[in-house]
Amino acid sequence: MQGTLSLGSLLILGLAWILQAGPVLQDALIPVQENFDLGRFMGKWYELAVVSTCPYYMQDKRENPVVVALDLQQVAPDGNFTMTSARFRNGTCKHRTTNYRLTDTPGRFFHHVARFGADVDSFVVHSNYDEYAMMLLLSTEKPSGIKTSKIKLYSRSLSVSAAVLEYFKRLVREHGLSDDAIIMNQNKVTY
Repeated sequence: MQGTLSLGSLLILGLAWILQAGPVLQDALIPVQENFDLGRFMGKWYELAVVSTCPYYMQDKRENPVVVALDLQQVAPDGNFTMTSARFRNGTCKHRTTNYRLTDTPGRFFHHVARFGADVDSFVVHSNYDEYAMMLLLSTEKPSGIKTSKIKLYSRSLSVSAAVLEYFKRLVREHGLSDDAIIMNQNKVTY
């Protein structure tokens, strides 16, 4: 009986350790842009392509696959930044501002989406700053604990080269998603 209790206690302790270590190990496996430079990342971007494990997000994007104009501005004195997005929807241009908090890892940021009660962990996976950036966003809704991921392709212009698009598709596949699921946003309005 005592051996059963000890084994059960060890299993519970082991499971608790795995659950606590899980996110840390998962984050350690996410490659962030080497030598990330926040200053060079700021400025105007366009969201050209997206893919997500969230069915509601994907349905919304399929119904209205428009290019989203983004403006990233650093906020003094704390160094955090804001992202203002502009998208054409239902005949009007809608703006939304999101506040991003920096982390100790350059190229990794946090923000909260109150509408869904979601904490979002964002990673700049790769960028050459002048042409494109690839982002991985991991969300956890509260209190449900539902986890989703998004991969986004940003560009400084309204198009990217075939090589950049192929690199984006490879990143999508590396994260277990299909090329067929990628939504290519369309430029329906001039910004």
